[in-house]
Amino acid sequence: MKLSKILLAGLMALSVCLVQAKEISFGVISTDSASAQRDRWEPFFRDMEKQTGLTVKSFYAPDYAGVIEAMRFNKVQVAWFGNKAAMEAVDRASGEVFAQVVFADGAVGYTSYLITQKDSPYNNVDDVIKNGKSINFGIGDPNSTSGFLVPTYYIFAKRNIEARETFKTVRNASHGVNLQAILAKQLDVATNNSEEIDRLTATKPESAQDIKIIWKSPLIPSDPFVWRTDLDKDTKEKLKKFVFNYAKSNPEEKAVLKNIYNYGGFRPSTNAQLNPIRQLELFKDLRKVESDTTISDAEKAKKVAELNEALAKIK
Repeated sequence: MKLSKILLAGLMALSVCLVQAKEISFGVISTDSASAQRDRWEPFFRDMEKQTGLTVKSFYAPDYAGVIEAMRFNKVQVAWFGNKAAMEAVDRASGEVFAQVVFADGAVGYTSYLITQKDSPYNNVDDVIKNGKSINFGIGDPNSTSGFLVPTYYIFAKRNIEARETFKTVRNASHGVNLQAILAKQLDVATNNSEEIDRLTATKPESAQDIKIIWKSPLIPSDPFVWRTDLDKDTKEKLKKFVFNYAKSNPEEKAVLKNIYNYGGFRPSTNAQLNPIRQLELFKDLRKVESDTTISDAEKAKKVAELNEALAKIK
């Protein structure tokens, strides 16, 4: 009798465990300090918990690679990435794009910027390149789309120059850190993006007036949400239902997204949204190989052919 009671208690405990919410970890890339990102994203995660029944743990790494590696080792099952970081997660961390951010105005893209102080003598990219040896330059995290990949291609690769050979100093940092460094005149010029500057304009308009935008990129697809491909089907369905219905009419939810980066909602997406970023990466590599004087003509021809083949496969 005693043994059967113990077994019964064990079965009851097991049934409770089975109906308890599944726990997932959601990663957030470091476009700003962890404390700033936490303030923006935690209300969204708490709503996610309430509406899905999942236990949602947030993960804020000090750099983009930290979130990618966390997904690779299944410490993170879902994450908000930029496109380049999402590409790395898809290629190396069993990731899959399932949603894309939509801004409050309905836009599904943003732009990379070069910024400086309003009283800076630099007014365009040519000014910056010409005076490079006098400039302390801030660039983004190597896995950042708008802070690193896009300006590296459009500003440097297309001119067959390297940032570290162009400027007095170059340092990698998040959008938030680079923005503050420009405002404090610790950097002369830095990369940034329209999301960060729009947020500054909305929250600290007096500081935004001290910023001058001297270069603007072509449109970049807005950021994706990525989950691990091996996440169970039931959890994926819960996440999709929550994400695609979030902030459609609820004013409190709209305020949560607006506080993140003036977001307005989400729409379904796939890995195909990363194709323009893959093309940029390959174009950048192609230009680098074509201008490389340290390899033989045969080796160069082989590498160029491989890169062109890879480009041709992207539809």
